[in-house]
Amino acid sequence: MSMTPVETLGSWIDRQYAHAARQMLRSISPVGLVKSRPGFDQVIRAVPGAVVASPVPASYDPDPDYFFHWYRDSAIVIEALRLLHAAGAAPEAPRLFGEFVRFSAALSRLDGRELAAASGQWRPRVAADFAQYLRPDAELERVHGDAIAAETRVNADGTLDISNWARPQHDGPALRALTVLRWMRGAVLDAGLQATCEGLVREDLRFTHAHGRESCYDIWEEERGLHYFTLRVCAQALEEGGGWLEARSERAQARDCRAASRAIRDTLDGYWLPEKGYYRSRVLDSGEPSAKELDIAVVLAVLQACDDGAAAHSVSDPRILATLGALDAAFERDYPINHGRPAARGPALGRYRGDRYYSGGAYYFSTLAAAELCFRAARGGARDALLARAERYLETVRAFTPESGDMSEQFDQRHGEQTSAKQLAWSYAAFISCAAARRAAMSPPDGSGSRPRPAS
Repeated sequence: MSMTPVETLGSWIDRQYAHAARQMLRSISPVGLVKSRPGFDQVIRAVPGAVVASPVPASYDPDPDYFFHWYRDSAIVIEALRLLHAAGAAPEAPRLFGEFVRFSAALSRLDGRELAAASGQWRPRVAADFAQYLRPDAELERVHGDAIAAETRVNADGTLDISNWARPQHDGPALRALTVLRWMRGAVLDAGLQATCEGLVREDLRFTHAHGRESCYDIWEEERGLHYFTLRVCAQALEEGGGWLEARSERAQARDCRAASRAIRDTLDGYWLPEKGYYRSRVLDSGEPSAKELDIAVVLAVLQACDDGAAAHSVSDPRILATLGALDAAFERDYPINHGRPAARGPALGRYRGDRYYSGGAYYFSTLAAAELCFRAARGGARDALLARAERYLETVRAFTPESGDMSEQFDQRHGEQTSAKQLAWSYAAFISCAAARRAAMSPPDGSGSRPRPAS
């Protein structure tokens, strides 16, 4: 009797990487996909450059409607697209990047005052039981200029979202500036696209300098205040933007950006809670403590900043690893799928304790972020232990990924079945980013040809 050989983790990663690339690409410029929202009397036809959070149409039946271009999600996906391009895995990447940039630049021309002025024409066509979800005219009238960049999301056809949602958010322009700056450094762009990129970066840096330290909604669009994630990516955008401006001999603007970046970092120093042993994720406008104080968003922030050489607020910061340790302990206690797990697997991680969104379960991008943090930190110290820890998180992701390789947003904390939005682009982007970090961590640091091996 022959036995089927067990697939190694490395072989699975290679196979899953190819699947993640294919599926993530479905969300970028998904021309041909149409989303009907009859309750709002809308038919949304995706246009080139839009990045939908999920290409699978849903209407809270039971999966959520994620057929929107979120500023934050789209920047994260386009950053993963850059990694695919660098690895030679997506020949269409330069075209898709150009479409994304042009779509993003065009959003600045949106004006909610036009919608408000015409509300007598479109509001009566909204179903009576959907009218409660509409933005009021008074809010729409304020949506122009900088308020466009503070929108959380827009429709995939490049029009304003007319539904009530958590706004403003200030992380999107900063993340977009970072990924466009990194694309400009690593890709050959034609003159027209280069000019559009530069104009978009200037506007995003201007917005981030003006508003990056103001109160807004958090990464999960739930609480208003000053948030570690938003502040950290804003600081990084201003730092890298300052370098870009300096190279262009725009020294005064470069100094302003870098000074603002340092001020934000100084603020973040105060987010460390020594008595609890982690960075808090937020300071609420109300001044009240938040139940979401310990949040994977802190880990996601340093990964998106990608400032691995820095001491504080980077993957090299021992306080970031301590924050991950606190998250490990919390989710080990809270999630039944973590109880009695095999020694070869790490804990499955969610967003924060007490999460009630859908299953309130583990997120693929949270668990992958933990692995990526360890891979990137391993290029510093405690190499073997961190590599082994990173591999254990990946074993957990493998355990809860079906044979098809498809990834939703969550997997249930009780039984591990996938829940929430199907084919989430961010889940695939997180896998691509983690795999790239693994390759870098496993590469011989001295060029000797010998590869490090995680501890068993």
